[in-house]
Amino acid sequence: MAINQTNFQNVALAISAYAQERWTQEKTLISSGLVSSGNGIDTSGESFIGQMRWFKPVSGVINQPVMGTSTAGNYSTMSTSILNYIKNVRTLGVQEENLQRVITQQDGLGYVASQFAINRVQDEHNAVLNTLKGVAAYEASIASGGGIVNFNSTPSGTVGAFVDINAAGEFGAAVSLAANTRKLIDSTQKGADRGERLFRAMGMFYKDYEPDYLYMVTSPAVLADLRAANLIDLDKIRDGNIDFQTIFNGKFRLVVTRADQGDNSASANVNDFSIKTTFLVKPGAMSFNEISLTTPTEIFRNPAAYGGGGTTEIWYRYGFVSHPLGYNWAGATNAFATNALLGTAASWTRVVDPLNLSILPIFHG
Repeated sequence: MAINQTNFQNVALAISAYAQERWTQEKTLISSGLVSSGNGIDTSGESFIGQMRWFKPVSGVINQPVMGTSTAGNYSTMSTSILNYIKNVRTLGVQEENLQRVITQQDGLGYVASQFAINRVQDEHNAVLNTLKGVAAYEASIASGGGIVNFNSTPSGTVGAFVDINAAGEFGAAVSLAANTRKLIDSTQKGADRGERLFRAMGMFYKDYEPDYLYMVTSPAVLADLRAANLIDLDKIRDGNIDFQTIFNGKFRLVVTRADQGDNSASANVNDFSIKTTFLVKPGAMSFNEISLTTPTEIFRNPAAYGGGGTTEIWYRYGFVSHPLGYNWAGATNAFATNALLGTAASWTRVVDPLNLSILPIFHG
């Protein structure tokens, strides 16, 4: 059939309608209680980094009073320390030819502006996840020592604050055959024994300072193991405006992300078959603070572009600090940090007593 002007217009109208592809919205890390604002972080200041001074625990010297002598008692000691935290600033921008709106009858800038918030939330989620990965990579890279191997071992200068399910120690001999790789959840056991490795790892790290509940940041693969082992609680827990799936009567609130959790098996201190990472995180263990920008949104118009058709640009800027409590930023201090840098072992150094750590990376098969 010949396409005359009327038929052409009908075809044009048929293909001119737009549908919006929807983003899959998930429970992001920044919308969970494992992050908190404040914690001594001040985002003002004329530098890429900020500094926070904090009191270390008092090293108490207990004296026994003596009635028969005037000898002075010994003083307890107190001290402060300074840690660095890095700032992050990101931008989003898009340009539209003004005549496009005449042809398509669609406001492209209006659509993009509505998507900027979604892009920002996902980027901030990735920043927090990469910060967790950076802490795990740092702990795994500590020289001349492995991780926590039993209930008596404690993180130190040479022992990393992590548990490797496939390493020698509480879980038996180190795994040497790929077929015997130990998963975090053992579906070959019965009942609650399926989660024994998880509970042992938690107990080895937190010991008698175990919190009432923890956030469990894990992958869809581990979630599938939990479901197959029938460990998911029937009732969900309301946290803010989000309903979290939990396991073991709310002990662990699940935060599942499809993003890479981090593979530290290349480290000399992690078994080659521990290729997955699951994080147990205390509430408020991550500090996430927004940075106030002077001009977060700007619009620029160039009426002469495209032969006078004109263009319109919209730019959106935001900033934040993503910092794990108990660690010092050890990376570059002359530029904003990328997500890749946040996830690098060299970017972090542990500065608090191990008893005060709040992030436990568990490496497993």
